[in-house]
Amino acid sequence: MAHAHPAASAADAPIHTRHGVCNLCEAICGLTFQVQGEGPQARIISVKGNDADPLSRGHICPKAVALKDLHEDPDRLRQPVKRVVENGPSGPVTRWQPIGWDEAFDTVVEGLVKAREQHGSNAVAVYQGNPNVHNWGNITHGHLFFSQLKTRARFSATSVDQLPHHIVAHWLYGHQLAIPIPDIDRTLFMLVLGGNPLASNGSLMTVPDVRARFKALKARGGKLVVVDPRRTETAAIADEHLAIDPGSDAAWLLSLIHTLFAEELTHPGALEPLLDQVRAVRDAVSPFSPEATEAQTGIDAATTRRIARELAGAAGGVVYGRMGVSTQAHGVVCQWAIQVLNLLTGNVDREGGALLTSPALNLIQMKLMPPGHLDAWRSRVRGAPEFGGELPVSVLAEEMLTPGRGQVRALVTAAGNPVLSTPNGRQLDQALSQLDFMVSIDFYVNETTRHANVILPPTCFVEHDHYDLVFLHLAVRNVTRYSEAIVERAPGTLHDWEIYSELARRYARRAWALERGSVRQRLSGMITRGIVGRLPPHRLLALGLKKAGRGLTLKALRAHPEGIDLGPLHPTLGATLGGRGKRINLMPAAIRRELPQLVTPFTQGATASGTTAGAAAAERPTLKLIGRRDVRSNNSWMHNSERLVSGKARCTLWMHPDDAARHALQDGQAVTVASRVGRVSVPLQVTSDIRVGVVSLPHGWGHDREGVQLQVARAHAGASINDLTDERLTDRISANAAFSAVPVWIEAA
Repeated sequence: MAHAHPAASAADAPIHTRHGVCNLCEAICGLTFQVQGEGPQARIISVKGNDADPLSRGHICPKAVALKDLHEDPDRLRQPVKRVVENGPSGPVTRWQPIGWDEAFDTVVEGLVKAREQHGSNAVAVYQGNPNVHNWGNITHGHLFFSQLKTRARFSATSVDQLPHHIVAHWLYGHQLAIPIPDIDRTLFMLVLGGNPLASNGSLMTVPDVRARFKALKARGGKLVVVDPRRTETAAIADEHLAIDPGSDAAWLLSLIHTLFAEELTHPGALEPLLDQVRAVRDAVSPFSPEATEAQTGIDAATTRRIARELAGAAGGVVYGRMGVSTQAHGVVCQWAIQVLNLLTGNVDREGGALLTSPALNLIQMKLMPPGHLDAWRSRVRGAPEFGGELPVSVLAEEMLTPGRGQVRALVTAAGNPVLSTPNGRQLDQALSQLDFMVSIDFYVNETTRHANVILPPTCFVEHDHYDLVFLHLAVRNVTRYSEAIVERAPGTLHDWEIYSELARRYARRAWALERGSVRQRLSGMITRGIVGRLPPHRLLALGLKKAGRGLTLKALRAHPEGIDLGPLHPTLGATLGGRGKRINLMPAAIRRELPQLVTPFTQGATASGTTAGAAAAERPTLKLIGRRDVRSNNSWMHNSERLVSGKARCTLWMHPDDAARHALQDGQAVTVASRVGRVSVPLQVTSDIRVGVVSLPHGWGHDREGVQLQVARAHAGASINDLTDERLTDRISANAAFSAVPVWIEAA
């Protein structure tokens, strides 16, 4: 169902300049908007980078310009809708009926309470997508509603993306958000594994204008080394690119640690008194010499030893690993090994190395975010461990499809499209179709929300104010920045925080009889939710800044919409560790148990990638599938902007010329890619920019499912890599999805 965007302003209406940010990716670049007219009819006429922004320094990418497209998108929902199924001439027909907010809220609360009454609290699940941390209203008010559901069936995009980072930060530094950030502006040696900052603008490293920063690194005599099976955009500008075999990063990282010990290159410096279990690490990595692992990694022993020496010898060096090393069978080991490398070379809490940030509103020091916990309980079917109160999304579908006590019967999705973003999307698609009730907080009818009974659309990015509560903890420079709404929202629309606040209020009233505990506890909870729920996010920000005690006020932030520079990163690890007695245990129990299990796979030639795709795989050459990201395609919902999908098709399968010749395939022809869980057809792109034996398909495509109401995206449908990824292939410690090195076979379509 299409909706008309607000009418354009009169051509002679005055033009205003407003400052804001692009929160479509983690770079949060500062922007300057030209807006014509006033009120809900105002029209954005240009979007440019803000040269005065202390973090992004005028940088802009195509996504920022598309903010105008998303705001004006005729497919974007602007009022609640409910799914109605009617009998048509050829069978059931689904249509979306606009409804008022009162009816929408009551329908949602009734559906969720009914599921809870009939099947228990854990029968109601929650999935929160990646954009939840990009919109601060979700962070400030979402918990008011979600906490009332009293469910352990909590899921999010964290476990298809970054869960290993948070687990390792929790183990080593005491908090899931205490992730040391590369000091990219001062480092002299940067080793990047499985990351492509030129396409992502940084990830768990908020780094706009990264190309200029890498150029500056080289200009001051530094070196950039990229380790990736594909010659990424970042690898193309690096001083050195090592095309590692997918899934073997843990072996290579362990070989680097081995070399540090074998060649007496460890020098933790000021951190040495804080490190425990150094000898245990040395003993555990002793089997992983560069010579023992080179056959599995594809990186020769001499190169491995040289890289270890260069890291240890740099006057400020850092190892950074992202998606490619997190989303594999040993993702937690990879992220642990990266931190160990940085710690043993004295590059944690060191200028030019990796440092914790000092945001104006520090969620760690102010205890506004819990530190995290691992394996407090496990999932019902597979027994996968939780982290921080969330189960890995790799088990979501089976929790819906497997009968028994605790089977998920209702679902709340918030700003997420797990059918396209989680492993074995076809299985999840099937599971969603069997739910008793589903509600989505989203402004599109997409591959996931098409299953919802009710969709509650919030305002979009330029219609509400913004403050980065999370990404300023990950930024390569300390800044603070508050942005007012760029245009006024339309009458009758609600911000995300208002939706959560009202859901919380109505659910609390309706679910009173389901609450456990004393009347005093229930009343206390309702009063707290009521007070916080009535305060908009900017009021909470003002209170938080006052409590932080750094002399910053909301008034000061409003006077500087371009942002306030708080200076470069500096050593703060001691404060984060909490003072005397807090140390860094280099050998967590789970790592101690895991490393011996890797000796045979990584040093004696066995495979660790799991089962191949059925009996037919024995008759066909098996390849390893990896993903990739494009600067214009950060998430699936960006594909409904014509300017982001126009031009040469980007949903293609990359294959090396040698593999294409072996398969008798030609560049541009349609091919079928099959795995254990499914098969897709895509155009082939033959390129030497990928390792032999590896193929690559981008993330976020596959818009051809019935009922999707995204006109532009459907015209550029592509194929979903997650119709091939396998929910059974996960990280061994965390059950984080393992998207890298999925076994597939290829044939002409």
